[in-house]
Amino acid sequence: MKVEFGAMEETAIPGFKGGEGVTHARMFADGCNRIMRGRLEPGCSIGLHTHEGSCEMIFVLSGEGICLDDGEEYPFRPGMCHYCPEGHSHS
Repeated sequence: MKVEFGAMEETAIPGFKGGEGVTHARMFADGCNRIMRGRLEPGCSIGLHTHEGSCEMIFVLSGEGICLDDGEEYPFRPGMCHYCPEGHSHS
């Protein structure tokens, strides 16, 4: 199945998961899974949250930031992938 994010409308999500600023997202959902291409404006964040009933993978295309993974911070750069398994927390 092809998922073409460029053809999807972008949605603005203020305070995503309790974070600061606005997250912009293009999302595909099939009832079982969701795939999101997100974009954060400089200075924005996604709030700390725990994955219950799901996991999440984030692949960075551009920009830099800090990831908080189960209480540990590390830099986030293009080409990096972050995995948050079910039951774990991240921001």
